Amino acid sequence: MNLSFSNGAARRLGYPALTSLFLAAIFLMPWLRAAEGAAPNLFIDGYAGEVSYKPGDDLTVHVSTTAPKWSLEIARVGAQREIVWSTNGLPGREFPVPESASANGCGWPEAVRIPLPDSWRTGFYQLVFRASDSGGQYIQRNRRTAESEGFFILRPASPGSGSSILLELSSNSYNAYNNWGGSSLYAFHGRAGLQGHRVSFQRPSSLGHFNNWEAPFVAWAEAHGYTFDFCANSDLELHPELLDAYRLVLSVGHDEYWSTPMRDHLERFIAQGGNVAFFSGNTCCWQVRTEDGGHALTSWKQNYAQDPLFPTGNHTLLSTLWSHHLVQRPENQLTGVGFLFGGYHLSHGQLMDGRGAYTVHRPDHWLFAGTGLKRGDEFGATNTIVGYECDGCEFTLQDGLPVPTGRDGTPKSFTILGTCPARWHPDDAFWYERFDHDRMGAAVLGLYTNRAGATVFTCGSTDWAHGLKGRDPIVEEITHNVLDRLGKRR
Repeated sequence: MNLSFSNGAARRLGYPALTSLFLAAIFLMPWLRAAEGAAPNLFIDGYAGEVSYKPGDDLTVHVSTTAPKWSLEIARVGAQREIVWSTNGLPGREFPVPESASANGCGWPEAVRIPLPDSWRTGFYQLVFRASDSGGQYIQRNRRTAESEGFFILRPASPGSGSSILLELSSNSYNAYNNWGGSSLYAFHGRAGLQGHRVSFQRPSSLGHFNNWEAPFVAWAEAHGYTFDFCANSDLELHPELLDAYRLVLSVGHDEYWSTPMRDHLERFIAQGGNVAFFSGNTCCWQVRTEDGGHALTSWKQNYAQDPLFPTGNHTLLSTLWSHHLVQRPENQLTGVGFLFGGYHLSHGQLMDGRGAYTVHRPDHWLFAGTGLKRGDEFGATNTIVGYECDGCEFTLQDGLPVPTGRDGTPKSFTILGTCPARWHPDDAFWYERFDHDRMGAAVLGLYTNRAGATVFTCGSTDWAHGLKGRDPIVEEITHNVLDRLGKRR
């Protein structure tokens, strides 16, 4: 339809009439496109049936698409991205998105079933869904494409046979922040600003959390000859026997959501002499309850009074902050640090002019071997390794050096090796109820050793891996020191 007019025609029709013609054309356009053979919007979405598998299991893939055919690519993401399986021409079908998809999953039927061979290495696997069509007659059969992604985690076929180090990936955090289908565990990007209290793994999700934090850590480690075994957060709960095979367990990035069984099993591992390194921040901040055999998480967070467990008076499993006075199990007892005495740095509007670096307090410690650092030096500023969310502990100064008080649950044997200022957002005081709105804290780098000889290290920041990605020589040397010392077999 030609809607061009000469100036004379416009004057003869009158501009109000011309405006009406344009509006009519806009409303008629969808009908005209349909009449001329326009194709509907092209999309493809999918997810794996489980978060975690082991070789010998059958991977199931669930897909909804408007395309008649689609393709699937599976790749392991490590030092390189290795494509391990692909296929084309899979039949496509569109399925509805349930109103409760974010809480209860999509319920889409199985589209593909793939036996997982022993030859596939343990690791993080990316699913890439692709679809294309000719675009329809209206746009002259121009090719259109659509793409989305998903993931699954492959546990080792024989735990501990290829590595003494287990990396548990922060899959609970991936799910907690995923708002696909309506809601996440956050109000800021939920449907109509609503915050969910239950989130399902059985829906599409992005790989943003993994790509930002864990992927650069894994890429650096594998490029430097380290071999890890991998598992999901939920495997610490559902497959705790895994832990018996390892000398060191790693947490990287934003490992925020933990269930009681996860924590119980890891604390038992430490009590029996196993080492843990938390290259992560905001770690074990919120308690969750795993439901539906690992397919969903529940956490009422700051709305804990709505948790069905609240009126029972038994608050051990109350799905709120681990450091909440009703739960009485601060994460400091596990990691040595917690968000209560940490906060934000270079994020959430807090300390946006910060340097993102640690100040060194005890340079003679083995952690700093080979770095050449001196007391009062800073490191990590180039890549702002202190950033986003940070964990700390209450401490006092003795002879000018920070020493933990232990009143917040931090073990008395915890040694503070580095610090960087951090601060709460004023809204956080609502969650913690009893504390000031303008609360200063610190990201704390340190470690402790228990009676069984186990060492627990923490960096106190989500962003440590950014220093590895940026090839900061001091960050690299400290990471080598931790992995080499704590990951050795007895």
